[in-house]
Amino acid sequence: MADEELPSRRIEDVDLSKTMRTSFLDYAMSVIVARALPDVRDGLKPVHRRILYDMNELGVTPDKPYKKSARVVGDVLGKYHPHGDTAVYESMVRMAQDFSYRYMLVDGHGNFGSVDGDGAAAMRYTETRLSKIAMEMLRDINKDTIDYQDNYDGTEREPSVLPARFPNLLVNGASGIAVGMATNIPPHNLSEVISAIHILMDNPDATTADLMEAVPGPDFPTGGVVMGKSGIRKAYETGRGSIIVRAKVEIEEQKNGKQRIIATEIPYMVNKAKLIERIAELAREKRIEGITDINDESDREGMRIVIDVRRDASAEVILNNLYKMTMMQTSFSFNMLAIVKGAPKILSLKEILVYYLEHQVEVIKRRTAFELKKAEARAHILEGLKIALDHIDAIISIIRNSQTGEVAKDRLMNEYKLTDKQAQAILDMRLVRLTGLERDKVEKEYNGLISDIAGYKEILASRDRVNEIIYQELLDVQSKFGDKRRTELMVGEVLSLEDEDLIAEEDVIITLTHTGYIKRLPTSEFKAQNRGGRGVQGMGVHNDDFIEHLVSASTHDVLLFFTNAGKVYRMKGYEIPEYGRSAKGIPVINLLGINTGEQVQAVINISGGGDEQRYLFFTTVHGTVKRTPVDEFTNIRSNGLKAITLKENDELMNIAIITDSDNMIIGTHLGYAVSFKSGDVRSMGRSAAGVRGIRLRDDDYVIGADILQPDSKVFVISEKGFGKQTPANAYPIKGRGGKGIKTVNVSEKNGPLTGLATVSGDEDIMLVTNKGVMIRFGVEKVSETGRATLGVHLIRIDEDTKVATMAVVEKEAPADEQPTDEDETAETPKSDSEDE
Repeated sequence: MADEELPSRRIEDVDLSKTMRTSFLDYAMSVIVARALPDVRDGLKPVHRRILYDMNELGVTPDKPYKKSARVVGDVLGKYHPHGDTAVYESMVRMAQDFSYRYMLVDGHGNFGSVDGDGAAAMRYTETRLSKIAMEMLRDINKDTIDYQDNYDGTEREPSVLPARFPNLLVNGASGIAVGMATNIPPHNLSEVISAIHILMDNPDATTADLMEAVPGPDFPTGGVVMGKSGIRKAYETGRGSIIVRAKVEIEEQKNGKQRIIATEIPYMVNKAKLIERIAELAREKRIEGITDINDESDREGMRIVIDVRRDASAEVILNNLYKMTMMQTSFSFNMLAIVKGAPKILSLKEILVYYLEHQVEVIKRRTAFELKKAEARAHILEGLKIALDHIDAIISIIRNSQTGEVAKDRLMNEYKLTDKQAQAILDMRLVRLTGLERDKVEKEYNGLISDIAGYKEILASRDRVNEIIYQELLDVQSKFGDKRRTELMVGEVLSLEDEDLIAEEDVIITLTHTGYIKRLPTSEFKAQNRGGRGVQGMGVHNDDFIEHLVSASTHDVLLFFTNAGKVYRMKGYEIPEYGRSAKGIPVINLLGINTGEQVQAVINISGGGDEQRYLFFTTVHGTVKRTPVDEFTNIRSNGLKAITLKENDELMNIAIITDSDNMIIGTHLGYAVSFKSGDVRSMGRSAAGVRGIRLRDDDYVIGADILQPDSKVFVISEKGFGKQTPANAYPIKGRGGKGIKTVNVSEKNGPLTGLATVSGDEDIMLVTNKGVMIRFGVEKVSETGRATLGVHLIRIDEDTKVATMAVVEKEAPADEQPTDEDETAETPKSDSEDE
């Protein structure tokens, strides 16, 4: 036999790739339709539908005692769902969890898991029965409202869909992964969804916006806060979209001054225990600074996660970090995919409601047809009984004189034109029906049925009547099971957390050295001192380096960096690394990406401002000025933008933010100043070269420019540490382009000017030498003198040292402590007049 050829009919040549393709497609469609995706009509996957149907068949209804979960699972497996018992039990458990389903379809008794990720007890320990709202899914199922199909082995019949007297697909949502596709539909509020159906029934042309008046967004069983509505609108219109869901929190102030963050709701499907573990891990690893303790104080009354915050930490910043780094903020992606007429389809909100309404129309029509058929059958019997009661003596005589029941039936049918069913009903009639009272009951029942039949026929003939029934029955469900929304919807969009949301806002000093090292320091590093002190070491620098730019800002402020090549770069305060007072900083070229040979010549803070048009006022070393709207610098590329066209050998010296009504003052190295209206300089484009602001003398150049207010004072500082302030009215407003007037007597003693700025008298002055020494003092400690005076000694410096730069910063209250040792050695003038 081994050498014999097999019959040819047992061998078939096939295309392997074609066979694989066909087989895989068959498998894929089986998974898609028969396992993983919900039906748009009842919102159920086959396993959930089978569980609910089986429990109903077993009589495990809300008015009956609980039954062991294992009993239900075994019955479902044996009759309808030939898969693992774990799949059936887990599906049942999910329908019984108040943190998974918005409206639970299974009433569970025992341990059905928790929001902490605890699993349910074994099925032999737990008990279940249908919930009250689940009965609405099954209502009228025995009235021929839906189609049935054979089970897996043909021995039982199971429903292909449930009547679903409320829109379960939206109300409880759905999630599932099939072959090459997945569904993710969030749960919604029952009352809102039914209201949306009512809107659609009243206006079939209703738009998504109309429906969103009733259904503004998802309503998760765990509550939480949905940030913004644009993602919701997109999902409802297209079937796809994404939303941000945050925990519901509040920041509580304690009596001891400390704050704590209290979370009472968390995003949908987030494991509370793992969330707390993650927060503790981030605090332990110092990735989130300021958390001192975290406790789970949740109980049966509700959820409560308490996060204690250190006294000096910002609870808002910590919360923003938690949103970014933990599941206290999650993204929920809509993918509203469901089975429609046997095939998967992405659905909009309106389409889901339309398909549900179509299903309900069919359910009502089929129920009405069933009731009509039943009523007509009963009326037919009653018509026969009425005939019998009208001829009772003759009927009795026929029955008495007939040899068999068949003979009696035939005689009744022939003599009184009765049908087989009517004749049989007469034969089955009990003698008690012959009483007068029973005759009245038959007549009354018959008349009622005739009225019902007319009503049923009217319903079947009118779509409006069907809609009225659907409308009213949904209203009954809404009044019986509807509740308030749990998830809060926030107006406005918060699609992502910017870095600045994770950083506490504080005042800082930005310093930039001549060779390009930049850093930021908190202003608290510098306490106010008496004038004449030596200051504190503000920055570690090389012998050939010194601080050239010093800016007061906030960590959230926008800073513009202008280079000697006339280009501008943009950064925020927090993007500049923070270093200690004696640290060197980081090369600015590493942050800005400026070209080789470029140096930062000016740093300006453009944050703030009101409704009035603002301009950037440019001043170059050679006295050229330009006025350009701030708006032209709002979008700065990473590689910078051209800010001004510079003439040969010229450099950008100063920038100020001004309005049309401001006056400007420009000071020079040799002690001259010119003041004029900013409006004298016409507004120019970003790349314009500008016009002449001051006519310079030989060997002179511009060292400062600022806005000159009528009540302000002009503050100047010389290279040898002499300074003064002079009233603004000492500087007459003249046209631009003049040579200027003397603002200080430059001499061997005080040296040429190194800085000029305007002050109001309520600021602090920061002076920095080319050796990196920094001092801070109040403007009010500096004497007010005339224009052409020498000034007073403000900082004690050595012969090889000079003042490199000056900055005006916000006022800081003077320290109560005594001057430092360095301050005590400072030489303080006997009087202002002596220096003058």
